[in-house]
Amino acid sequence: MKILHVTHSVDPRSGGPIEGIRQLVPALAARGIATEVMSLDAPDGPGTSDFPVPLYAMGPSHTGYGYNSRVVPWLKKNRTNYSAVIVNGLWQYPGWAVRQALRGTSTPYYVYPHGMLDPWFKRSYPLKHLKKWLYWPWAEYRVLRDAEAVLFTCEEERLEARKSFWLYQCREQVTGYGIASPPGDAAHQRDLFLKQFPILKDKRLILFLGRIHEKKSCDLLLRSWKKIIERNRSEICLVMAGPVDHAYGTEMKTLAETLDVGHTVIWPGMITGDLKWGSLRAADAFILPSHQENLGIAVVEALACRVPVLISNKVNIWREIRQDSAGLVENDDLDGTIKLLERWLDLPEATREAMRAQARYCFERHFDVAQAAEKLALLLGR
Repeated sequence: MKILHVTHSVDPRSGGPIEGIRQLVPALAARGIATEVMSLDAPDGPGTSDFPVPLYAMGPSHTGYGYNSRVVPWLKKNRTNYSAVIVNGLWQYPGWAVRQALRGTSTPYYVYPHGMLDPWFKRSYPLKHLKKWLYWPWAEYRVLRDAEAVLFTCEEERLEARKSFWLYQCREQVTGYGIASPPGDAAHQRDLFLKQFPILKDKRLILFLGRIHEKKSCDLLLRSWKKIIERNRSEICLVMAGPVDHAYGTEMKTLAETLDVGHTVIWPGMITGDLKWGSLRAADAFILPSHQENLGIAVVEALACRVPVLISNKVNIWREIRQDSAGLVENDDLDGTIKLLERWLDLPEATREAMRAQARYCFERHFDVAQAAEKLALLLGR
């Protein structure tokens, strides 16, 4: 069996969905399912040269929507090469193109919304939501309605997806999502990270790892951090790991200086490979006080490394975290973020160590990619 993933971009800076595809590839291969990928990237775009499976980079696309006249003819010509096609994400041309090419054929398609139906977007961006409403009835609603199934990564995502648009009809399936166990030598990775950032040696690190984006409450985290630093905690540092070469990233770095916490905040930029895993190995805790998060690949990566997670109740896997005592959960506001940090820092060492064991247990129970691959394989009829 061979399947095709369709996504807007394979650029690793685009966030969790493409990392999820990368993680699924070997897990599906172990079950006899080969994977190929189509994207709207330029053939020489970021992430294309070392992509682990055959990649058809159809771009570049010169609009945010991603229209590309080559996509539908290519899909019609090559659809019989695949047992199924999986669309990753909503609100861009690839999903509509897949529906146009495959509707009424013998090649089924599935859709991963990846949290893009969450009602947070409706509340936070009302003008964008209105624009989506104009697009929804004639396009995205039909993409979901005509899919063989719409695949949700957790139960919370499935329930939240029903709240954004009243015209909503699809065949829902919760398949899970996850990662493989972290590769490499843990001690070597930790040492590598601390050698790269020697100022962090002998510090308790609170790690943020991901896109520096307003959705992830970076401003609340920095304002909360000021309250924590005021308690004269000289032994802690906040690591804000993620791309900052954009307007919001610059704004957050300026905010840290304005709040007079810049000396306790490290900005390593985007880190990958052993350096990324090293940051997790060195972390005392992982923090994500996000206003909206579907699964949060970085959250799962932290759990896999035995790192307790401090998250908001707008991260859709918060129930699993709380149930397994794998971290702490609070509201996605200033008071909630302060509580996350204060509660963690005030825990006895024995409790923190027990939570580390629970973090790994939570990963193995819910977020090992082998489980997600097994569910998807069964759905595909393998």
